Amino acid sequence: MTAFISHTSFDSHDAYAQSVFWGHVLGFAEDPDDPNLPGHEECMIFAPDGGQRLLFIEVPDSKQVKNRIHLDLMPVEGRRDAELARLLALGATEVDDRRHADGTGWVILADPEGNEFCILRNDAERAAT
Repeated sequence: MTAFISHTSFDSHDAYAQSVFWGHVLGFAEDPDDPNLPGHEECMIFAPDGGQRLLFIEVPDSKQVKNRIHLDLMPVEGRRDAELARLLALGATEVDDRRHADGTGWVILADPEGNEFCILRNDAERAAT
């Protein structure tokens, strides 16, 4: 027997705002038959193919320390640095720049509530170096 991941849950102060931010970042959408609304304590978004789901749950406590788990993202189209600019425009903040002069490396970002995630080079960028 094995198990599968039903969804990934994120504690948040504003579940709706987090679902909107991450929906834009990942191209995920809410269930049109069960829309997420401001004030909802739980908001789920779905990958376009339905294979992945993220659930944002409102909790009273704030994030205290570095995440023990985080998402590593790669651009679907375009390059890492263009995706970095897009993510910053959506409201992410830069935590640490680990890019190197030769183009390798990554950037650590935080979502609007401080949860860290990374933006990596895509497969084509890695193959070119």
